[in-house]
Amino acid sequence: MTFLDFIKTPAFALAVVFALALIYTLYAKVKENKTAKAVKPAAEEKAAVSSFPAAPAAEGICSGTLDLVDTDEKTAAVIMALVSYKSGIPLNRLSFKSIRLMEDK
Repeated sequence: MTFLDFIKTPAFALAVVFALALIYTLYAKVKENKTAKAVKPAAEEKAAVSSFPAAPAAEGICSGTLDLVDTDEKTAAVIMALVSYKSGIPLNRLSFKSIRLMEDK
């Protein structure tokens, strides 16, 4: 038995082991991506809800009142969040007097 014959068998076995490890790694990544895609919408909802950092409430500060004219509370909340996001001003720093529905012309 020559030295080359002596090395061929373990080298082949090692190559097979590495190939199987590579196949398993690729399989695990594909499965992980499928799981992440299924969980992603729920995570996006949580991120959207918590995109603004919660500010500590200061004592002695009144939040005031808000007049809603022909507008429901959910719509007003969306409008306030959009104004805060687009202006870059935290929601706790903004003061809204009234929100009213405008007619399309």
